[in-house]
Amino acid sequence: MPELPDIELYRGCLEQRILGQALERVRVGSPFLVRSTEPTIDAAVGRRVVAIRRIGKRVVVGLEGDLFLVIHLMIAGRMGWKARGAKVPGKIGLACFDFPNGCVVLTEASTQKRASLHVVRGEGALALHDPGGVEPLEVSVGAFSELLRRGNHTLKRTLTDPRLIAGIGNAYGDEILHAAGLSPVQLTGRLKDEEIARLHAAMQTTLRTWMDRLRAEFATKFPGPGDVTAFRPDFAVHGKFGKPCPACRVPVQRIRYAENETNYCPRCQTGGKVLADRSWSRLLKEDWPRTVEELESL
Repeated sequence: MPELPDIELYRGCLEQRILGQALERVRVGSPFLVRSTEPTIDAAVGRRVVAIRRIGKRVVVGLEGDLFLVIHLMIAGRMGWKARGAKVPGKIGLACFDFPNGCVVLTEASTQKRASLHVVRGEGALALHDPGGVEPLEVSVGAFSELLRRGNHTLKRTLTDPRLIAGIGNAYGDEILHAAGLSPVQLTGRLKDEEIARLHAAMQTTLRTWMDRLRAEFATKFPGPGDVTAFRPDFAVHGKFGKPCPACRVPVQRIRYAENETNYCPRCQTGGKVLADRSWSRLLKEDWPRTVEELESL
């Protein structure tokens, strides 16, 4: 799922191209995309784009007349930029938005159509699409500390809960925790002040670093579908199971659950402990390595 740095990249690329432009036509290719009925999508046609915003992991296109297009790309949704009048792509095409200078294309490379578009009128209706999480680049360390200690959940769950913190998902959650040197399963209620300050700094530094990298890479071009990914070569741990940690060279480990997995370094983050994986640890039982030393001996 595109996360805060990716959504900010889309926001900046759209701002360069369509801010001040009038939306000439909308061509919807998937009946699953538009999730609202009033106002209709046709109400957006002919209106000029006055703002491009982000709410959590959502892209918001503000139009004249206090109208907003709220786009949630979910896991497999992506944006593209093509010539004006470009066809809606076949199986993966969701919609095309035509402007005088080009076309914004929405695609979703999945059989499960989860991406959504809502058309809403007014700031009050727009606010209903905000899960409520604080902005990670704006929250102070004091407010962040209060937020973490409000409950007692694992760090990975807390970082990726949009009701608590906006815009962070599985990939950047892993990268932030590695940068902070903290375990993904550590409970927020047991964090020391120094650990909270370290996590806060790692969160802001990691997100800003990747925002700057992506902006520099796509300063003159619009990212293609494959350019917005949760598996970047320069990531430290996310998607790097079995590969050496860039800090200590110990193989990166993972915890798998449902459709997701958490990646971490047992030496840098868990004090040398290999966390139990629901599938493999149950299968291997006593043979499951529990420390870095046991892991290396294998």
